[in-house]
Amino acid sequence: MKVLITGARGMVGRNVIAHPASAAHEIIGPGRDELDLRDAAACLAYVDRARPELIIHAAGVVGGIQANISENARFLADNLAIGLNVLNAARIVGTPRVINLGSSCMYPKDLDGTLSEDRLLAGPLEPTNDGYALAKLAAWKLAQLLDREIPDQCFRTLIPPNMYGPHDNFDPERSHLMPAIIRKIADAIDDGQGEVEIWGDGLARREMLFVGDLADFIWRFHDRLEDLPDTLNVGVGVDHTINAYYAAAAAALGYRGGFRHDLSRPVGMRRKLLDVSLQRSLGWSPSTSLAEGVTLAARHYRSLRAAA
Repeated sequence: MKVLITGARGMVGRNVIAHPASAAHEIIGPGRDELDLRDAAACLAYVDRARPELIIHAAGVVGGIQANISENARFLADNLAIGLNVLNAARIVGTPRVINLGSSCMYPKDLDGTLSEDRLLAGPLEPTNDGYALAKLAAWKLAQLLDREIPDQCFRTLIPPNMYGPHDNFDPERSHLMPAIIRKIADAIDDGQGEVEIWGDGLARREMLFVGDLADFIWRFHDRLEDLPDTLNVGVGVDHTINAYYAAAAAALGYRGGFRHDLSRPVGMRRKLLDVSLQRSLGWSPSTSLAEGVTLAARHYRSLRAAA
């Protein structure tokens, strides 16, 4: 199968390509220097030339909480353009199967209980990343409508929680929670610091999915997307406090220092846990434990530091 992966040089794309199942397929994955997905004409021309049988849409402008706050408008504009351009190109060219990757930030803030797929658009969004969330919601809705209207094409949106793992972005200005934690603790060890700062009180809860498990799910169902609902959470179904993630990273890296909480820092939603009932009904669950996943991610960061 000829597979186009947008964002092939990002964390998700690189792990999808690294999965053993990818060897059976012809993978194409243009980088930003080859294709600007914000350019509708260029995006359509590329998809028309490539004629993929499957598009895995994993590209996007992403960042952690501070990047989202400071660049919310750009996150909305760029991700909206990228999502709509890729899906419209697939529609026009007639790509048989499309996997559109969403994000758990698409869900409303402060909902009680777990986040089931039917709760999308049920309330206001978390303001610290509503630009990115709105762009992802627009792409999700377009994919849903295209799937309903075009019988010969299959569009599916997968919604993962926070992800982490090899090839993550460890830039302190743009990283998500887990790579930020790993970098801070690794740097504290290297610099001989006895204390690491945690934003907020550390009691906010997050669900973390090892990126290799998402890649496994994608390849498990890539050729039978028709078996999936048009919108599907893909997660762990268990969350932990931010303090617990710091503890897990400390154990993986061998850090024995302390922590301090900066209560002036933003923390985002207090809880964000996906309902994975539909996913489990398909007979699939992630296989990587938190300890194993954090160890692999920390090892990758250490290898980057050594190479630098």
